[in-house]
Amino acid sequence: MARSVLDMSMSLDGFIAGPDDGPANGLGTGGERLHAWLFDGDQVRETAGTPTLRTSAESVPLVDEMLATGAVLTGRRTFDAAGGWGGDHHDGVRIEVLTRTGPGPDAVRGPHVHYATDGIEAAMARARAAAGDRDVLVHGATTAQLALRAGVLDELQIHLVPVLLGGGRSLFGTLGIEPRHLDVTRVVDAPGVTHLRYHVTNPDP
Repeated sequence: MARSVLDMSMSLDGFIAGPDDGPANGLGTGGERLHAWLFDGDQVRETAGTPTLRTSAESVPLVDEMLATGAVLTGRRTFDAAGGWGGDHHDGVRIEVLTRTGPGPDAVRGPHVHYATDGIEAAMARARAAAGDRDVLVHGATTAQLALRAGVLDELQIHLVPVLLGGGRSLFGTLGIEPRHLDVTRVVDAPGVTHLRYHVTNPDP
């Protein structure tokens, strides 16, 4: 069965975007530092729907895992800030966009993009079905928080960047849940980033 894996770059003080983020400034002030590790290396990775990535040798396995996922579940804010990835996150996989309202006239559309207005559980179920035996890639702060509260997030892949943004969009915010145990399954130290992977112990349904 497909695992759901949150995959986000995060500052040391817990932010995935700097202050004043929005459609015209998707990563906020200073937030571009969070993704420099994807473009500052000498190892090239290319796939349909994704900009050319140039990362370090140490980070290559992490990038390859991301590009091998079979579906994407993302929040509307993250999707819009990324320009909807042009309608193709990578290799034509299904993109479930979690949103309260349907797409407007200017929304990114395409055969791979599906706007989900029926909640995190239903969106995750469709993403898992589309992924088959591959993982579901999860993006976005609100989506991560909703998935953790609902107990449908299996793993966290955090790319921890040594910068303090001082403010912005918090990845986890105030979850309002009982303490949830995390098992560290991998730590990879790479130039400009430390990759941390955790297994989430979800409550019994």
